[in-house]
Amino acid sequence: MKTPLLIPSTDPATAEKEASGETLRIRGGRPLTGRVEVKGAKNLATKAMVAALLGESTSTLRDVPSISDVQVVRSLLEVHGVTVIDGEEEGVLHLDPSGAVSAHMEEIDAHAGASRIPILFCGPLLHLLGQAFIPDLGGCRIGDRPIDFHLDALRRFGAIVDKLPSGIRLSAPNGLHGANIELPYPSVGATEQVLLTAVRAEGVTELRNAAIEPEIMDLIAVLQKMGAIISYEPNRVILIEGVKELRGYDHRCIFDRNEAASWACAALATDGDIFVGGAKQQEMLTFLNVFRKAGGWFDIHEDGIQFRRAGALKPVIVETDVHPGFMTDWQQPLIVALTQAEGESIVHETVYENRFGFTQALVKMGANIVVHPHGLEGGYRRVPRRALEQAAVINGPTPLHGADIVVPDLRGGYSHVIAALAAEGESIVRNVGIIRRGYEKLFTKLETLGADFDVIG
Repeated sequence: MKTPLLIPSTDPATAEKEASGETLRIRGGRPLTGRVEVKGAKNLATKAMVAALLGESTSTLRDVPSISDVQVVRSLLEVHGVTVIDGEEEGVLHLDPSGAVSAHMEEIDAHAGASRIPILFCGPLLHLLGQAFIPDLGGCRIGDRPIDFHLDALRRFGAIVDKLPSGIRLSAPNGLHGANIELPYPSVGATEQVLLTAVRAEGVTELRNAAIEPEIMDLIAVLQKMGAIISYEPNRVILIEGVKELRGYDHRCIFDRNEAASWACAALATDGDIFVGGAKQQEMLTFLNVFRKAGGWFDIHEDGIQFRRAGALKPVIVETDVHPGFMTDWQQPLIVALTQAEGESIVHETVYENRFGFTQALVKMGANIVVHPHGLEGGYRRVPRRALEQAAVINGPTPLHGADIVVPDLRGGYSHVIAALAAEGESIVRNVGIIRRGYEKLFTKLETLGADFDVIG
């Protein structure tokens, strides 16, 4: 018997109940089959919520996923005096910034401990209030995510940055002005920081070596709806002409391509057949190519994409990279499937230096995976070698068996759950609460796909 599961709505309290289970007992060895729906991307919804601070009127955001990262941002906005109201339809939020005020650092710290999103509040709060405070940042421990890119950019806009034992205090006594900024690396977070700051800075901002992920382009669409003037130039250059005021927006989030790819990999790993409603081809072109090379089959429909195996799984060589490359978030669930491929696969991780920690649990379950902490030399490389990169060599197929494992991070945690579902026997997966940061209604979706599990703690 499965433990009865609660289906969450956009109500934060209800969502918390569905995802409150921290430990799962999973009985694996059966394919996942059926249909799941993906809503708005975590990496857009949370940033669009922050953008609402810049408007003079109420914003409406649609297809917002019911995940804990959204709840963190909602709480932070409310601490700053923004009124956030659930719409009549599921996944709709109305955000009214008219009451925005400065918040006490204790309140910010209490609400922000599990997320790195507070750093993106800096630009909007500096425009709105002339000051901002950012506590120590949390998030998944998958490697160094220096905020120096953010702080250096803010200084270029004219912000004064004071590092304190409890966090970082920023002020802009003379306001913010346009700047010429070139990022050392096309960081998604730093690009978002520049966009959210430049739209109301006086003058023109030129951002070079910008990230161009679909979520970035969707954030630009949000800001343009608000009255911003932003143009995307060739070679990762973005120009922003500052304006004096912005209005609220009405926007539907781009779909979550990370979650869509995760369910696709689950179909590969468990030899299942999963239709991912809401997934779109254009934003997943790079993933779909690798999926097909690995022995996957997919069919594009107007309302989603169907994923399953085309036969025996095949080894592949993958290099993670910024868009339009293969996303770092995609490699973890893919590695689970590659443990069942016939031959040697290699995954070069070039974005984060600690993202292979999750493979230790897979080895415990019977996988043959060797991590090279300094990467691998030689061979053709599309992505230039980076000093921080690692490589994982996966030899298969290796039968997976049940084990007692602990979730380390968001994508690695999802991968552990899928590995347990693909394995023979029973697994105990602990600390699964962290997965709710990015996967809406995870337990409900797993049950819909025929997974055999109990919530035991």
